[in-house]
Formats: sequence, C-alpha cells, structure tokens
Amino acid sequence: NTKEMTWLNISVKRWKESQSSMRTKDEKEKWLKPGERIDDLQCRGYDIIQNKDVFCFGMDAVLLADFATGAPNGSVIDLGTGTGVIPMLMQARGKGRHFTGLEVQAYSADMARRSVQMNGLETEISVVEGDMRQVRELFKPGSFSAVTSNPPYIKGNHGLENENSPKNIARHEILMELLDVIKAAAYLLCEGGTFAMVHKPFRLAEIIRLMSEYRIEPKRMCMVQPYADKEPNMVLIEGNKGGRTMLKVEPALVVYNRDGSYTEDLLTRYGDR
Repeated sequence: NTKEMTWLNISVKRWKESQSSMRTKDEKEKWLKPGERIDDLQCRGYDIIQNKDVFCFGMDAVLLADFATGAPNGSVIDLGTGTGVIPMLMQARGKGRHFTGLEVQAYSADMARRSVQMNGLETEISVVEGDMRQVRELFKPGSFSAVTSNPPYIKGNHGLENENSPKNIARHEILMELLDVIKAAAYLLCEGGTFAMVHKPFRLAEIIRLMSEYRIEPKRMCMVQPYADKEPNMVLIEGNKGGRTMLKVEPALVVYNRDGSYTEDLLTRYGDR
C-alpha cells in the first residue's frame, strides 16, 4: 500500500545517504597524517584537518571570520593562518573572491593546504608557507583588499620549556610581534582596504596606537565577554587603510547564559550560513 511504499522509499533514501556518508568519510581520511583528525566546520559541509598535539582553532577564529567585513569582490589574506580555518569560513560566507593563508610553520601550512584540497577549494584558497615579517619578498604592496589575523596574544616567551613547540609559537610572540602583524597588514592592503583582528583587551591601547601609526584607522570594535557580568576577554577590531577618524563601538558579544549554555547571539555567529 501507499504507506508501506512511502516507508520503503524513505528507508532506501536513508540507506543511500548513509552509504554516501561512509564513502565520503573514507575518501577524506586519505588526507590525514598520523595524529590528525577531521572536524566538521558546520558551514557548507566543510571539514578541517586538525592535530590536538599541534594546535586546534578556537572560538576567537570563528568570531573573527564572522566579524571581518572581508572583500566580497576582492582578495583577502589571513596572516598566521594556522589550520586555515579563517579563510575557509570566510570563503563559505562569501567574504572574498580569493583567499590566501600565510603560515610560517611548515607542518601547519601543509595541514591547511590539505584541508583546502580535501574540500575542493584549491581555486578559491591558496596557502603560502612564509614569514609575515618578510611579506615584501612574497607579495607586491597593496595586493589585497582585506587582511585578517588571529595572532599570538602573549608577549615574550618567559618560562616556556620549549619555545619552539607549535602551540607556544601560536600563543606567544616568539616568531613575530604585534607590530609585525600591523606593519605587514599596512603593506599588503590597498588604499581603503580593511584589516580585522582578534586580540586581548589589555593590549587595546597598543593596538589602536599601532594601527593609527601605520595609517589603518580603527573603524569598528566589539568586546567579547564570557558572561554578561564579567569583563571582556577578547576584542574584535577592524580598520580601514587611509580611513577617516571615526570608531563605532558595537554592542558586546556575550558568550554564555547564566546556566552555561551559549547565548543566541553566539549561536547565530557560529551557525551555518
């Protein structure tokens, strides 16, 4: 009867979907190296390769990809791209025509490149292994309409047992400093281009001073608070090269409700688009 046929059709469809999912998983696992895993980006079906012993992206990278204006019709570069998560998320959201991820650590650059290939994004995203302090040797001035960066937050390398470990390089200013990030952004940006960064509020005065010094005028800022009654622990900031003086402070983003669940604002920024 009709009900039995409908149930059969649904069952066959689900079986085919499960088989397709299994094949896709097997096909993607060929991109992995020992110690790596595949994580779901929850955005347009994209997956990303990560290694917890090296470094895994956090909430700050996702929030930056959401906050940054990008350049829908232009080229975007992400400085210190790590796993390549920011270019991938911004590409999924239509925030650029082409993306470049610049990464100084060879293994991370290779891992990001394999994630791009695994998702079939080679024409949209390029990963370049290189030092942001040497951008003049890698790119022409004004080559990009937008620059993003989620740089190391912690000054110096005091007390580190292994300052050359990938995690320490990602978290501490070992291979570069805040000044290097902003100098590189200023060189790479075309006139009127945007630079967006996520950092720590305790360095905000330094960030604004350096951006202004290198003609990147701060235009937008959003504080991120863990709870409504707690002080901010992240700041999202964006500026325009050669822009006029006017800074818009956007409403703070609160991450958690009182019961520890994510706020609706946070879920909206994380959600698939």
